[in-house]
Amino acid sequence: MKAIVLGCGLVGGLIAKDLAKDKDFQVTVADIDEKKLEKLAKEADIQGIRTDLSNSNDIKKIVADKDIVIGAVPGFLGFNTLRSVIEAGKNIVDISFMAEDTLSLNELAKKKGVTAVIDMGVAPGMSHMIVGYVNSLLDETESATILVGGLPVIREWPYEYKISWSPKDVIEEYIRPARLIEGGKIVEKPALSDLELVNLPKIGTLEAFNTDGLRSLLYTIKIPSMKEKTLRYPGYAEKMRMLRETGFFSDTSIEAGGAKVNPIDITSKLLFSKWELKEDEGEFTVMRIIVQGKKEEKRLCYTYDLLDYYDKNEKATSMSRTTGFPCAIMARLVAKGEFKCPGVCPPEYIGREHKVYQKVMIELEKRDVFYKENIVEI
Repeated sequence: MKAIVLGCGLVGGLIAKDLAKDKDFQVTVADIDEKKLEKLAKEADIQGIRTDLSNSNDIKKIVADKDIVIGAVPGFLGFNTLRSVIEAGKNIVDISFMAEDTLSLNELAKKKGVTAVIDMGVAPGMSHMIVGYVNSLLDETESATILVGGLPVIREWPYEYKISWSPKDVIEEYIRPARLIEGGKIVEKPALSDLELVNLPKIGTLEAFNTDGLRSLLYTIKIPSMKEKTLRYPGYAEKMRMLRETGFFSDTSIEAGGAKVNPIDITSKLLFSKWELKEDEGEFTVMRIIVQGKKEEKRLCYTYDLLDYYDKNEKATSMSRTTGFPCAIMARLVAKGEFKCPGVCPPEYIGREHKVYQKVMIELEKRDVFYKENIVEI
C-alpha cells in the first residue's frame, strides 16, 4: 500500500519511519524543506517529494495515487491540508493541532466516503480515545480530567521548559481562552487560569493550568464536568501570564525604534533561544487521565498514567514518540480497512470500538509506550 506523510518535522519523520518498517507499505514524505527530506531518506526506505503544502492543488496531486494520507503539518496549515485531502477523496489520519473546527468538515467527508481521523496524537489523541473508551464502559460518566505536559529532564532557569517546534504554536495555547464543561455547559476561562499543584509518581510536584485542549470532546460526549490542564514545573504559568498581560504575545503592530514590529514575533525569537531542545537532550511526556462515573450502582474512578522518556537509541523525543506512534498505528488500521468511520472521526469515537482500542494499546506497548490503568471504587 502507498502511504504519504504530509510534513517532515520530528513527528512526521517518526511516523514515516515507523510505517517504513512495515513491508506492506511504500512510504513517501512531502515537505518544502529539501534538507529534511534528504536526511530522512538516508535513515529509512522513504521517498521524498519537495512541495508547498500550503497549495491545495499541489496536495491533491501528490495524494491522488495514495492509499492512506497522514497529516503532520504545522497548525496554521492544518485545516486547509485536511480539507484538501478530503476533497481528493482520500482517507487521512491527522495529528495537526489546528485552531479551526475540524468537525465542520464532517458532511464533506461523508459525501466523499472518506474516513478522516483527526487529532490522533497524545493530547488530543490518546487522551480523548481513553475518555471515549471509559465512557462506553460506564452507565453514567460524571467527570473527565486530562493533565498533560512535555518537559525537560534538567530544569534550566528561567523557564524550565523546552520545545522542538514553533514557539508561536505554544504561545497560542496561552492566548486562546480555555473551553471547559461545567454543569453540563461549555464555559470559557482564560488560559493559564485555575492554577493548582499536582503530585505525580516518579516526577514529583508540577503545576497544572487551564488550556483549550478538549476540542471535539466539547461536542461529542455528554459528560457534565470536563477539563484539560497543561503540566509545567511550578512557577512557569506566572511568567507566561506576566508576558501575556504586558503585551509580549500581541500580534498588533507597535512602533519601536522607528519601525513597525509585532511583539509576538520578537517574543517568539527570544523565547526560542531559551526553549530550543538541544540534540540528545533528555525530556519526557507525562499525562494523567481521570474518569469517574457509575457502573451497576457502583461509583468507579478510572486513572490512566503515561510517563515516557526520550529514546537515546532511536534519537526520538518522547513528544514525537507519544504523538507519532498512535497516528502511525491508526494509519495502518485505516489503510487495511480494520477501522472505517466515514466522516470526521475524533479519537473518542475510536475508544468505543473496543477491539480497535485494544489493538492501539497493544501496538503502543510494542513500542514501549505504556498507559498504566488503575480502577478503584469510590
